[in-house]
Amino acid sequence: MSSHPNTRATAAGYRALLRDREFAGLFLGFMLTVAAGTLSGFALGTLVDDRTGSPFLTAVSMYGATFATVLGALTLMSVADGRRPRRTLVALHLLTLVGVATQAVPGLPLGARFCLLLTLGFFQALGTGVRLGLLVEIVPDAGYATARSLMNVTSGGVMILGYAVGAVLLRRLDPQGVFVVAAALTGLALLVVAATVREHSIRLTRRPGPRETWRANVELFSHPGRRALLLNLWVPNGLVVGCAALFIADDAEWAGVLLAASSAGMLLGDLAVGRMCTAELRWRLAFPMRLLLAAPYLLFVLDPPRWPLVGAVFVAGAGFSASLALQERLLALTPEAVRGQTQGVESAGRLTCQGLGAALAGGVAQWTGPAAAMAALAAASLAVTLASRPWVSRAGRG
Repeated sequence: MSSHPNTRATAAGYRALLRDREFAGLFLGFMLTVAAGTLSGFALGTLVDDRTGSPFLTAVSMYGATFATVLGALTLMSVADGRRPRRTLVALHLLTLVGVATQAVPGLPLGARFCLLLTLGFFQALGTGVRLGLLVEIVPDAGYATARSLMNVTSGGVMILGYAVGAVLLRRLDPQGVFVVAAALTGLALLVVAATVREHSIRLTRRPGPRETWRANVELFSHPGRRALLLNLWVPNGLVVGCAALFIADDAEWAGVLLAASSAGMLLGDLAVGRMCTAELRWRLAFPMRLLLAAPYLLFVLDPPRWPLVGAVFVAGAGFSASLALQERLLALTPEAVRGQTQGVESAGRLTCQGLGAALAGGVAQWTGPAAAMAALAAASLAVTLASRPWVSRAGRG
């Protein structure tokens, strides 16, 4: 990893990170991208619901992009470790801007909108890989978990705020107007990244492309420690996201409160674990936090009063912070030349598993009811965590 003589961010805290102009630019560009994605997803879901009245198509319009991310991870993710990552990230921002602006065209057929959605999802995966590859060049190892914690905490808050703002905007604008706002935010993210992030050309790899991506992915999954870490970053989280996807079906009146409680727990958990814990303590807490992530959802099958469930969901949300330690260890086990691709694959797989978890939860709920489905998925999440513990422990030892 590169090191620089100027004062780089350390694990001392978020302020130290944000004093670094390059990290601050990368961070702000990411936040603007999250805000734009949240608004455009909300606008598209509203538009599709208005035109079709189909719950399935509406859900696909809001979560379909997550399925395209895995295609990026499997084909072109090697661009994340190319020789000109800054230039690549700027180009991907530009492509996203074109896609979001095209969604704002009135009368665009739904088929074209879904093609754009999948295309943007594909490039979102590549953008994530390039951004995280740049992150490990800008921030030293000691500050990596703090940086990821800051990005996780803030992106979660931006998503919550984005949905709230989107709801307000849709009272005054049509979905095309919200797409225009999302395009403006995407353009601003492009300008911020172009103005603040400098080029890093030290990661000399083979020519990026499907063959190189496949070769690096095969090498990534050939390591048992990395396999175990990726499994635990993807599957338990995805199953619990499936539980949260059933809040509306279980009790529409309390769904908003439950979603807010889950988000608040996630934000505070990331804040506490990322800011206040050492790397060693984060690793020791990773296993119990992964159990905490799923166990509270078993209560739903007992149909207790709502407020205790709100508290349980809040506590479960804090369990998502276990990902910080797993991501930190995955980075340590990854050769520097493919760190961007590895983090891109981790992010794409996590998003895809969340989409699959939501789909699985909906399918199970059709047969068992929402409460029983949540308990079943929570039990499956716990089973994966417990069964894979020996392999994860060995990964922690190196």
